Amino acid sequence: MNRKLLILLFFLVTFLTKAQNVVWTTNVTDAIALSKEQRKPLLILFTGTGASENLQREVFNTIEFQNWSRKKVILVKLDLSAETSSEIREQSIKLKNAFNIVELPEVCFAFANTRNGKTMFQALGKLSYKNEGAKSWISESETILNPSE
Repeated sequence: MNRKLLILLFFLVTFLTKAQNVVWTTNVTDAIALSKEQRKPLLILFTGTGASENLQREVFNTIEFQNWSRKKVILVKLDLSAETSSEIREQSIKLKNAFNIVELPEVCFAFANTRNGKTMFQALGKLSYKNEGAKSWISESETILNPSE
């Protein structure tokens, strides 16, 4: 009986852990389509080799962020490291330059529209890591997403 209970508990914990993880897309075109469909802005994380993991560890891996992001944004992770394919890296660098991203990691909030084969971004604001925790980071994000409130 105890063994069955332990096995059940193991699978339940595994399932709940996977259910808590957020999904980051790396395809900007797919993210734009989701953004339009769900009427949510893009949260674009620009990162790369050697970028600090503090933002990931102290903000993105928290339950607070995971719950907030599911309701508020479409998550896009653009890796600028050399390990990515040249086509994806080139697209990511163009976006990095367009959003004037200087340090990695950095987050940009934006809406995007595609017309006549051209994608236009409406930047809402940028946010980098501050050692103040997830709640503070989410609060600053809300200020960017809802400036009139």
